[in-house]
Amino acid sequence: MTPSRTSADGGAGTRLPLFGDEHDALRAMARTFVAREISPNVEAWERAEDFPRGLFATVGDAGLFGLKFAERWGGSGPDLLAEAVWVQELGRAASGGLAADLAAHAQRALLHVDVAGTDAQKQRYLEPGVSGQRLGAVAIAEPGVGRDLEAIATRAQRISTGWLLDGRKSPVTNGAWCDWVVVAARTGAGGVTLFVVDTDAPGITRRRLRTLGWRSAHTAHMVFDRVAVPEDAVLGEVDGADRALARVTAWERLASSLGAVAAAEVALEGAIAYAQQRQAFGRPVARFQVWRHRFADLATAIASGKALAEHALRLHVAHRGGGRVDPDELVRVTAVAAMVAQRTACEVADEAVQVHGGYGYVMEFPAQRWWRDAWMGALAGGPQEITTREVAATLGLSG
Repeated sequence: MTPSRTSADGGAGTRLPLFGDEHDALRAMARTFVAREISPNVEAWERAEDFPRGLFATVGDAGLFGLKFAERWGGSGPDLLAEAVWVQELGRAASGGLAADLAAHAQRALLHVDVAGTDAQKQRYLEPGVSGQRLGAVAIAEPGVGRDLEAIATRAQRISTGWLLDGRKSPVTNGAWCDWVVVAARTGAGGVTLFVVDTDAPGITRRRLRTLGWRSAHTAHMVFDRVAVPEDAVLGEVDGADRALARVTAWERLASSLGAVAAAEVALEGAIAYAQQRQAFGRPVARFQVWRHRFADLATAIASGKALAEHALRLHVAHRGGGRVDPDELVRVTAVAAMVAQRTACEVADEAVQVHGGYGYVMEFPAQRWWRDAWMGALAGGPQEITTREVAATLGLSG
């Protein structure tokens, strides 16, 4: 791979290439795709609190769901750097709900099948998922429990033909219209198992939830009432959900970091543009020293978050390539990157609302969406104290 201008020098003549020329070409294509297919529609989709399901097929036809999956299953990879490029460019569309649905499908559901699925499961779910024809979701969280595996109450009982699932899952991103879902359920005395379940199975009901941000996301509350699934619905090993989830969660956090940084960049660009237009005391707000310095602080925070996220990306790429990467260090750095990126996105969105003044909370201006989506991003994976700070602190102390 030929290093591009985004390569970094690690010192002592060591080159640490990140994105190459082919990734720069992909970025240009993805940016054009977002500008043509997504950005012009964001405001209308936000008002409708919906977007066309057909967008998944459009993304699939463009090859943007298959960047990290093997050609055998319809992908063009695996290329984690290419996937990172797409995540960054999608984040710049500044539509958290749309990005959340696409990510729930590609960054979580498809990745679970790719990591733990059998060839038969990959043919049934991964291949049509890469094309955007059949949509997936992941149902881990439960009301009052969140994503704490030790507290999960959904149960899977063995029967002669397979398993019976009983329980409630909420919130499930993409759950309101997915065709299949990865479900975590307690099996036996203490283990938790993942199942991949078609959502047209008898006993599954779901209702869409309205949320503070991510207005166009199809988040759902799902109920599984004695849902019969065959033995081959088990994804990975029985009682092995913790291991499977650990492999996917680190990448999920990284993708959320890359997307949050990209969204923060857009919010800062928008805030600066508005400050250049808004007049106060006879001059543009952007000319006031307090705002010039504040914008500089925010740009610095974004640069720090981006550097951390891209450092975590390097570790993931090295680990995927068989390099000597400490798994605990990969998880810790990824958790720290997620914490910093989400915090930065919220900070930038706060200031974007402030610089808009009274228009910051008016729905016709995008600042309110930047703010709502940023805070949804910080909360959607669970409180930061649990999902990021606790991971970073535990691994840091144990190291």
